[in-house]
Amino acid sequence: MPPRLVIFDFDGTLADSFPWFLAALPAVADRHGLRPLGSEEVAALRRLPTREVLRALRVPPCKLPAITRDLRAMKAAAAGGIPLFPGVPAMLAGLAAGGIRLAIASSDSEASIRRTLGPAAAAVGPIAGGASLFGKAARLRQVLRLTGETAAAALYVGDETRDAEAAAQAGMGFGAVTWGFTAAETLLAGRPGRVFRQPVEVLEVLRG
Repeated sequence: MPPRLVIFDFDGTLADSFPWFLAALPAVADRHGLRPLGSEEVAALRRLPTREVLRALRVPPCKLPAITRDLRAMKAAAAGGIPLFPGVPAMLAGLAAGGIRLAIASSDSEASIRRTLGPAAAAVGPIAGGASLFGKAARLRQVLRLTGETAAAALYVGDETRDAEAAAQAGMGFGAVTWGFTAAETLLAGRPGRVFRQPVEVLEVLRG
């Protein structure tokens, strides 16, 4: 049976924000005393789970909240210029038209998410933004409370290993998208319940 509720991650899943992130990273690294990221390292980092990415970048855990705040503020200022992945608006509209409830759980702010979504936001219900880097499970539970749905009836769709971890912590299934930050082989190693290789597949699979 298809899920009654699909909760999406945002960056790397609905929004093609990785190019923006790469452009913003040098300023953030300089501000917080992090080592600069060489362009040749990007492909290698995409093959690592999220926690190992932080270790590779030598990000001290005590600095994560401040770094997250800075990135969130910078992202909000740039939100109007960050595109959705091709096919995402049609996917969201099609799922909603098919009777599947939609929501978003993300580390990004709700205002930034809505600005990037633009008219596509009309298909989406609750947006639980502002999650800490590894705090998405709490946002998933918040969406369940807001919608009155059970975890068994929900699916979280995301592009990172921390999204899979959050879904497991919240007791719901996970669908991995392969067009985001984390390399497909890394996501597949975690044996996600569903795998989507382009947005239209989400629509086709979940609407049956």
